[in-house]
Amino acid sequence: MNTGNFIRRLTRWTDTVNITTPRIFIAATEQDAGKTTAALGLYSALRGRFPEIGYIKPVGQRFTEVDGHRIDDDSLLIQSTFGTRIPIEDMSPIAVEPDFTRRYIREANHESLVKRIRHSFDRSCWEKDFAIIEGSGHAGVGSVFDLSNATIARLLGSKVILVTPGGIGRPIDEAALNKALFDREGVEVVGVVMNKVRVDKMDYVADFARRGFERLGLELLGVVPTQRMLSEPSMEQVAATILGDFLCNRTHARNRAANVVIGAVSSANLLRSITPGTLLVVPGDREDIVLAAISQEGLHDPGLLSGLVLSDGLKPHPQLISMLAATSLPVVYSPMESYAIAQKIHSLTIKVEPAETEKIRHIQDLIARHLDIPRLLEKIGLPRDFSA
Repeated sequence: MNTGNFIRRLTRWTDTVNITTPRIFIAATEQDAGKTTAALGLYSALRGRFPEIGYIKPVGQRFTEVDGHRIDDDSLLIQSTFGTRIPIEDMSPIAVEPDFTRRYIREANHESLVKRIRHSFDRSCWEKDFAIIEGSGHAGVGSVFDLSNATIARLLGSKVILVTPGGIGRPIDEAALNKALFDREGVEVVGVVMNKVRVDKMDYVADFARRGFERLGLELLGVVPTQRMLSEPSMEQVAATILGDFLCNRTHARNRAANVVIGAVSSANLLRSITPGTLLVVPGDREDIVLAAISQEGLHDPGLLSGLVLSDGLKPHPQLISMLAATSLPVVYSPMESYAIAQKIHSLTIKVEPAETEKIRHIQDLIARHLDIPRLLEKIGLPRDFSA
């Protein structure tokens, strides 16, 4: 027997990707368009049709260390939400560390990366009825190490849906650019999901966007309304962003900040500007405002404030700290000054976390109501009423 031919045949066999499991690749046209929202919602919506669903995010950029593996945060979210029976390292085979790109440019290891992705995809799809592949951004992301979303979709034999933000002009322009990159790889984009569309403009945007996408040969498969709660950071996320530490009441760290108010005026005037979900940011030595917050939370309207941030690395008198601890108000202190804190919070990219069950349920409901699942199934070659 010719050993060389045998090894080549064996290599081709081990590199073969599962070609029988129905699948869809979810890409976005830009950062923070709502790709993970779509993936989570689609996974939930398909569970009634497909008892076993596989999931993989081949290339991840935000990761957490789990048992010695760097695992993408979106993969952890899916595993935690749905209890997937897939090895977590196969749901997230490649994590782009800070020096990943430099190492690749110095010494390319493209073949080993491709094998890892193919192997993890096969394991993620093992005995599954459907597979969801989540990209890491727009079609070209990953090109610097020869694994763009378009390339990976081709390697895994998947058709694609694009997630765009709401609007008319810019989303259509970006969809055209992304489609061109997928077209170049021979990958079919079967449709578009528009996310974060203003509720009062849903019909208007859907009408014109549908016409615009049709001119590109794309079908509009869903229009998802914007939901303010999904963009509200938790106090846990706020603390991590502003280099803060919890002073008290960390058990309420899941409180969501609907808006930010800086305590730069008198306490009487400040309280007039507080609305439900307000996060109050104030220098730690403004004890008059701290006392007013205690009064507001303890006597007048408990729960009106989402939290209190003490800025400039200053803490109030220990007696005031004890009084704050007696409320349910989560309190964080930070070395940053008040306006820098406000800017940091406003520029946050909010990612849904596994513990945010209310947000997760909301996302599942949104996608179930606003994405045309039967039409999506048709577009990838399955009957509208298909179930495994």
